[in-house]
Amino acid sequence: MRLSHIFLRAGVFVLAAGVCVLAARATVAVVEDVSVMSVQENLVDAEMPWASVIGDGLQVIIEGNAPSEAARFRAMSSAGRVVDASRVIDNMTVTDSDAMAAPDFAVEILRNDQGVSLIGLIPTASDREALTARIERIADGADVTDFLETANYPVPPEWRAAMNYALLALDLLPRSKISVTAERVEIKAIADSATEKARLESALARNAPQTVARTVTITAPRPVISPYTVRFTKDADGTRFDACAADSVESEDRIIAAASALGFDANSPCVQALGAPTSQWGDAVVTAIAALTDLDGGTVTLSDTAVTLQGLETTDQAAFERAAGELENALPDVFELTTDLPRPAEVTVEGPPTFSATRSPEGAVQLRGRIENDLANVTAENYAAAKFGAANVTMGTRITEGLPADWSVRVLAGLESLAQLTNGAVTVTPETVRVSGNTGNANAAATITTLLIDKLGPTAEADLDITYVEALDPVAGLPTPDECIAQIAVVTENRKILFDPGSASLTGPSQDIMDDIAEILQNCLDIELRITGYTDSQGGEEMNQQLSQQRAEAVLDALRLRRVPIGSFVAEGLGEANPIADNDTADGREANRRIEFSLIQPESTVEEPSTLEQMEQDADATDADQ
Repeated sequence: MRLSHIFLRAGVFVLAAGVCVLAARATVAVVEDVSVMSVQENLVDAEMPWASVIGDGLQVIIEGNAPSEAARFRAMSSAGRVVDASRVIDNMTVTDSDAMAAPDFAVEILRNDQGVSLIGLIPTASDREALTARIERIADGADVTDFLETANYPVPPEWRAAMNYALLALDLLPRSKISVTAERVEIKAIADSATEKARLESALARNAPQTVARTVTITAPRPVISPYTVRFTKDADGTRFDACAADSVESEDRIIAAASALGFDANSPCVQALGAPTSQWGDAVVTAIAALTDLDGGTVTLSDTAVTLQGLETTDQAAFERAAGELENALPDVFELTTDLPRPAEVTVEGPPTFSATRSPEGAVQLRGRIENDLANVTAENYAAAKFGAANVTMGTRITEGLPADWSVRVLAGLESLAQLTNGAVTVTPETVRVSGNTGNANAAATITTLLIDKLGPTAEADLDITYVEALDPVAGLPTPDECIAQIAVVTENRKILFDPGSASLTGPSQDIMDDIAEILQNCLDIELRITGYTDSQGGEEMNQQLSQQRAEAVLDALRLRRVPIGSFVAEGLGEANPIADNDTADGREANRRIEFSLIQPESTVEEPSTLEQMEQDADATDADQ
């Protein structure tokens, strides 16, 4: 009996052990299936379908080809949020990248009265010392804050051209923000005046690289106009503005829209300026222009708060009075209306009195016509001498009695109008002032109109035929850097800059050459110029190099004394290098002793391979050796 009990108990234990094993296996299988399913669903929801999940007991194994190391890490993190991270086994691979993409090189530069700040990423191959030296020269003693970082990747093709242009702009613009990439340079700056704005825009346009896109936004304070003037005319020749001032963009748009309704189809000539007498300026101008709608022609002039409506000699009296009445009632309260309906003047045998003045392109001024007395004649002569130079003025006037009371004022206003032109003529009669000629000032017509209204009143009639010639514009007509070098080459073609033997002292005749070169460079603003000195081969090489350097610096000093801005000039001595003639002859040595002028071009250094490229080259070399 005892033996059977022992076997029975042993059997019960064996059976219980088997049941436990089966239960454990079933539990593990359930846990495995649930874990695999949960992790797989979570990876799919995280948009990682490339990852597959298999179970190995309580362990969860993730397999698949991850597109990047970051994707592999996200897959492990995603699985670790579903099951215990210690159960997750990483069996993933990462797709090999042929080469890591180069970063986007970019620099932000800010310059103001406190100094210059730089931040961004530049190629390691950049000449950091030269860049720092150039920035410090531009800062001219102000603080330079440099937060530039470097990356060892190939230099983009247009990077050096873009950076060189950005630094040129930085030198020109004391208050600016410049953003640089290999594809584009974006410039934002503040100028002191509209004239300075035009000069800076012209200089930046002349020096812009053709291969780099650019965006230039330069703002300038609005000018102050007094009197604040608009003059609009409708006649047989069409419609036109002789002057137009607007106090805002919206006001300008409304003024041009009102003029367009009467047939005006040119670009807006309006100048946005300060000085408007009231915030209702735009309303008054629009109302005044609309008053010409039902007339066969006429002129409306607004000078501050004075509004003048003038008709033509052919204008119907009733129509004119109706238009004037409607305008007077429609104008804002602060404006006062004056009307003028001219009638044909009586024709006399002698004709109306006339004064005329002409100005030639060479600057010669001739005054002819009638003057009321000796005092007025002397006044006109002195005024012309002050405006044009006494040596340029020729008097051909004659004294005549019975001239209009305001004749002397009209004569002086005519002379001042002529001073706005490079060349032209002005004719003064009792009824009108006719001004014609050429100018390099795009706003000359508006300036003359405002001047005549200020001197002769809002009813003053002016007949203007003024042509803007870009070549006469002191800003737009400036030569390009290449043209400047070409002009210097012409000046020095048959003359040579010479020095006293063995010294860096310019000879007397060379001073005249320097005068001519300085005159050229006065119009060549903001160019980067290299002045290079050379010697012949006689003497020691080191001594020749020092002498050539001293002579180049002597030329630079001579330009400085002639008030040429030399901030972007460099003097360089190369000694006996680069001979252009045979040093074995006297004539050859004479030719080799010379000064050359050239533009400083962006440095083009050989691109060094990046770290990845160097590793690939080393690997290729190893494979070739094996």
